[in-house]
Amino acid sequence: MLLTGTYPRTLDDKKRLTLPKKVREQLGESTLELFLAQGLDQCLWIYDKGGLGRLADKLDQTPATDAEARVFRRLFFAQMEAVDMDKASRVLVPERLLEFAGLKHEVVLLGVRDHLELWDAERWQQYRAQNGPRFDAVAEASFQK
Repeated sequence: MLLTGTYPRTLDDKKRLTLPKKVREQLGESTLELFLAQGLDQCLWIYDKGGLGRLADKLDQTPATDAEARVFRRLFFAQMEAVDMDKASRVLVPERLLEFAGLKHEVVLLGVRDHLELWDAERWQQYRAQNGPRFDAVAEASFQK
């Protein structure tokens, strides 16, 4: 699956996020149940069941004796929430995940290859302003790994 794009969104009064049609099309049949979790850089990660399974398989490649991997797996999976999409293509964002990511009313949904990220709109703009000028250098370093 290839998730792409940037989608400015708003959370409604009940803290529900409406998934854009293009994102639902990219997700395909898997949009009925999604998994929300704490992500890096104070955003939320959103996975469908297949994407989450692939991530879990990758995490399982680290030995059980790896203390850092154990901490990550415990914190990541224990704080994850399975959410169902309603008929209006909305998912309810749990309060504790809203607090973690500092989400208010204006948010941005990003397609990041195998998952979605949900950012507070203001913080996303700050992130882009800070990291955008480094794009060429970061791209070069990423391709050399």
